[in-house]
Amino acid sequence: MGVPTAFGPRAQKALTRRIYHTLFSIFGPQHWWPAQTPFEVMVGAILVQNTNWKNVEKAIARLKDRKLLTPRKLNAISLQELAKHIRPAGYFNVKAKRIKNFVAFFIGRYQGSLAKMRARSVRVLREQLLSVSGVGEETADSILLYALNKPIFVIDAYTKRVFSRHKIFSCDISYRDAQEIFHKNLPQSGKIYNEYHALIVQLAKQYCRVKPLCLKCPLSRINQHSRR
Repeated sequence: MGVPTAFGPRAQKALTRRIYHTLFSIFGPQHWWPAQTPFEVMVGAILVQNTNWKNVEKAIARLKDRKLLTPRKLNAISLQELAKHIRPAGYFNVKAKRIKNFVAFFIGRYQGSLAKMRARSVRVLREQLLSVSGVGEETADSILLYALNKPIFVIDAYTKRVFSRHKIFSCDISYRDAQEIFHKNLPQSGKIYNEYHALIVQLAKQYCRVKPLCLKCPLSRINQHSRR
């Protein structure tokens, strides 16, 4: 059973915005996603599934060292060879298949062109990405937001943890319902969505851990006057 929500729509909107401004004042701009190219973001979004970013960095570094981090080269390399190079990211055989699936889609549908991909709407792109085997909602939205600068909010375990603990939504809320809370309560801006999600990740890593440091958390008093 999920944690019940404690706020009406107006309070929910105010609190969602207040959290953003509070976190930004504490942590500052996050410059996320840490990648040199949009295509690196795309590959990283697949590699980060079920692992931490440090492991992804090691796998990305291996691909860069071997000059393989381009759509054409990843499309040409064998599945077994790719799996070997991305081993640090874990589940390397599964992730190698998912990367190959995505690259085949990217080349087949868009000729490996970011410009062509960016020209399509969020709705069309999201539907297409979700049709690629191994690309779920969080991965698709990470690609849309961080690689293509599309205004769509990424929901991950950190977001659900932070917002359910503050009773803004239930911990068992669906992905789309959680996403809609951000979409309806914030300006439609890829820049804001990018920054907000990165700030949530930072908060979750430093304070809102599995065993939370609530007394030290910068959000510890933020919702005292926001209840209905």
